[in-house]
Amino acid sequence: MQFVSTRDRKNVVSFSQAITDCMAPDGGLYVPAYADNLGPWVYYLNDKTSFASLAGSLTSALIKEEFSPIISEAIATGAFPFSPGFRRLDDSLYQLELFTGPTGSHKDFGVSYLAACLEYTLLMQDKNAIVVAVTDGEIGASVVQAMRGKKHLKAVLLYVKGTMRGFNESDCVWNGGNVYPVEVDGTVEECNRLVGAVFADREAVSSYGLTLVNTANIGRLLPQTFFYMYAFSRLKKKVFGDIFYALAPGNYGNLAAGLYGWKFSLPVNGFITECTPSLTVDPFNRCEVLDAVVPLENRGPADPASPSNLERLEEVFFTNPAVLKGMVFPVPVSQTEREAACKELFMKYGEFADGETSGAYAAAKNHIDAFHTDDSTVVLVARDHPAFHVDRIRRCCGEAPEIPAHIAALLEPVTPVKRIPPELSHVIRICAELKG
Repeated sequence: MQFVSTRDRKNVVSFSQAITDCMAPDGGLYVPAYADNLGPWVYYLNDKTSFASLAGSLTSALIKEEFSPIISEAIATGAFPFSPGFRRLDDSLYQLELFTGPTGSHKDFGVSYLAACLEYTLLMQDKNAIVVAVTDGEIGASVVQAMRGKKHLKAVLLYVKGTMRGFNESDCVWNGGNVYPVEVDGTVEECNRLVGAVFADREAVSSYGLTLVNTANIGRLLPQTFFYMYAFSRLKKKVFGDIFYALAPGNYGNLAAGLYGWKFSLPVNGFITECTPSLTVDPFNRCEVLDAVVPLENRGPADPASPSNLERLEEVFFTNPAVLKGMVFPVPVSQTEREAACKELFMKYGEFADGETSGAYAAAKNHIDAFHTDDSTVVLVARDHPAFHVDRIRRCCGEAPEIPAHIAALLEPVTPVKRIPPELSHVIRICAELKG
């Protein structure tokens, strides 16, 4: 598979290039250049297929020009010693749990896969790379886990002031580890601008081999398509009607990944999500992307620090216009409906749910009740462990989940060893130090 920029389909690159130099020079985001038919693989899968095996098979099918089947299997096995949870809540509702990784975040899957792909690619190219990431602790913890044991990868983690957590001293480069955690004396906006300035310096990006592990990097987004294939492998012998996935909008990464899954021949009837200011419905209750009124050529470059995958959605909709109205169903959800959904999930199914999962459930109920028949099945995508949201859940349900020991450990604050002001020169100096 090859990849093209959302701003210029003539800008064609390999997977290896798209993940190592992950920001397209024209300011766009990389997307698949074409839709591979993975139907034979999808229908071969069953409820005995492990997530790692599924990921290996689909990697081999998608990246066959660069990764052999053996290498694909090795990448997936190394990346996924953990697997999503998938459970039946009732006859028409299932839950896909993405908080089963080592840090309780859905980001564990994409970050671990991307790190494994980068490590192999860099090994073959005899190169090294440095990941630069802004974090308030969540993605930083995922990066730390994924970086352990890598020989060609290091990471500069820019922690917003007062948020450093999620790693051990042994993970730090000055103790032989792979991460350089540094507290930035500034706000999250200042940290994001700092990363934007770093990646605007093309000489620095090339010289130090800088890349990203957020969803600006297509290598982080691509494995999220595997979630939906995995869910279908568990449903295919149990469900014979329409299948919908209900998910939080977030930065539209999981939604974009789901649509890529559909393009790769995933059997699915639609994706239900909450309305946002950018992804909403028109007066006829049909999906529309408000950002699309501004042509891509008139927009600034994609933000490397805080990417929105809305541009990737627009690319899918541009090449397949009917998808916008026939596959994506934004639903308005109020805060009151969110809270009621959280309580219903607990009272009816014994499930604790964070605000985003509760919002997705409320959106699905409203959509299914309004438009579809009794034989529709909904897969509720639960992104992050409810233990991160105990106070809000307790307010809604009167009870809250226990915090597992491994998550409690990640929430313990770490005293910064390194501090910098929000200035480009300081980040460049760290990158130079890591390059040696």
